[in-house]
Amino acid sequence: MRAVCLLLLSGSLTLFADTPVGSAQVKASALKFLGLLNEEQKEKATFDLTDEERENWHYVPLDRAGLRLDAMDETQQKAAHELLGQSLSAQGHATAKQVIQQEMMLYEKSNQSEYRNPGKYTVAIFGTPSAEKPWGWRFEGHHLSLNFTIAEEKVVLTTPFFFGTNPAEVREGPHKGMRPLGKIEDAARSLARKLHQEGKHVRFTNEPPKEIISAQDRVAKKLNNEGVTYSELGEAAKKEFLVLTQLIASSQRKDFLNITTDSLNEAYFGWAGEFDAGEAHYFRIQSPQFLIEYANIQNGANHAHLVWRDFDGDFGRNVLKEHLDHAH
Repeated sequence: MRAVCLLLLSGSLTLFADTPVGSAQVKASALKFLGLLNEEQKEKATFDLTDEERENWHYVPLDRAGLRLDAMDETQQKAAHELLGQSLSAQGHATAKQVIQQEMMLYEKSNQSEYRNPGKYTVAIFGTPSAEKPWGWRFEGHHLSLNFTIAEEKVVLTTPFFFGTNPAEVREGPHKGMRPLGKIEDAARSLARKLHQEGKHVRFTNEPPKEIISAQDRVAKKLNNEGVTYSELGEAAKKEFLVLTQLIASSQRKDFLNITTDSLNEAYFGWAGEFDAGEAHYFRIQSPQFLIEYANIQNGANHAHLVWRDFDGDFGRNVLKEHLDHAH
């Protein structure tokens, strides 16, 4: 995401700028992965940076372009996860693995239906991993869409960024208690309750939407500003807002994060639905630059979706435009 890493230090925000170190590591891992593939696999895994497939993102369990995990041998799968691990924080990679683990659980419950096959997660690389020219890559499957754009080893953009969990909380079996997005949900609920108790108009409707509103649109549109802005909050609530945003951003490498204090001051936090745990609910954070949505509505409020969109930077559109402008 051209995202957020927010550390509260003496009441101010510490902002992590772009760095060439992380992007060089991602490039090296991508080249290592590609070097392990045969020609048929490379044909499936690689696309032009301008290919229409670049923005064909989804989070539902359908067949996708790219090279499937179950079409890789063990060494290739390890290299794919190394690439993902270099592109995310350790926390983000762990969450992605939990999402895949949950898909395996659904696969077993469905009598190993191909529809739920966890081998369907795919790797797609757009352009040629290079220090000179922009390129990108995607790891995607049911409940995961992780998109990365690297421009000349200086800028990394990581939206659209989607995590989903079904169930949101595993309530039986050996993984009982697993809640991949649980800390985020708990922090958002705590903030919403606090603001509601303070008389702030944080809840904009009692009936939450059935799904994240931005859906799988290729271009994210700004939604109505609902709830309260960061700048309106008292110091205690501001700290909770920062904690929430930190948790959402914690899946990202710190050196891939960037946001301005001004845009945070203009960010709205709004809640829909009930405040009690286990009840259907939705929240969003929207600033002039980005949109975060979280919905836990389906399956008796035990199926959660989280998305981060950048109005200008999804799929690196803004950086790629600048690159093309300079090239001409």
